[in-house]
Amino acid sequence: MTFTEVFTWSFVILLIAALVISAIGFYKFVYFISLGYGFSIAGIGVIMLIMFRQGLSLGTILACAVLVVYGLRLGGYLLIREIKSASYRNTMKTEIKDGSSMKFILKVLIWVSCALLYVCQVSPVFFRLQNGSKSDVVCYIGVAIMFCGILLESSADLQKSAAKKKNPRRFCDKGLFRMVRCPNYLGEVLFWTGVLVSGCTSLTGVWQWVAAILGYVCIVYIMFGGARRLELRQNRNYGNDPQYQAYVKKTPILLPLIPLYSVADVKWLLG
Repeated sequence: MTFTEVFTWSFVILLIAALVISAIGFYKFVYFISLGYGFSIAGIGVIMLIMFRQGLSLGTILACAVLVVYGLRLGGYLLIREIKSASYRNTMKTEIKDGSSMKFILKVLIWVSCALLYVCQVSPVFFRLQNGSKSDVVCYIGVAIMFCGILLESSADLQKSAAKKKNPRRFCDKGLFRMVRCPNYLGEVLFWTGVLVSGCTSLTGVWQWVAAILGYVCIVYIMFGGARRLELRQNRNYGNDPQYQAYVKKTPILLPLIPLYSVADVKWLLG
């Protein structure tokens, strides 16, 4: 398949939708990668259900529906945290640039890049629909992995919120946080692994594979970058706590059973 045969008007429509939704980042810079991210994924899922309604199968309906659930859950969670948590807002002021000193053209480039990334992330599902591929066992396996990713991420968010309410000044090492230090990011990686798996048997041509793998690699990179940012912040807050030091030495940072305990010195990771 040629470039123009892959990136059709349907792809452009999804990109426009992501651009419109994520434009909220011009109001507040961080929204490009938070609220704009979650609600863009949900919006893309809805649009694919509408656009390809004539050729939907059970597997693709489920894949799009799970994308919608994922996006609404993430966007809703971030919105509630943004509104209710003053400590979170204060943390974000120091962790992420507010974009106030950034040139407008650079903001536009970030906006377009983010929207394109979001479409590439969902592209395995999109290409299954565009190619007219029916659901197969691999598609259902991918959807199951996506669902597991949502459950893991949601459970981790709830467990951390509960732990912080009980003891705001202590790091969370209970429940899923005994498995890895960033189980919410692990859930994110698991979810997008499921998306890639769900469409991998329907991808054809170099450009479809490029789009699908680019979206997956970028989100995994971003999750490791987020884990590094969290590790640096926790090192500042709890670095002198012997319990924290014992915790980080025995608990992998992101991937369970893999003895990767720190990415603090990996400076090329940006989250």
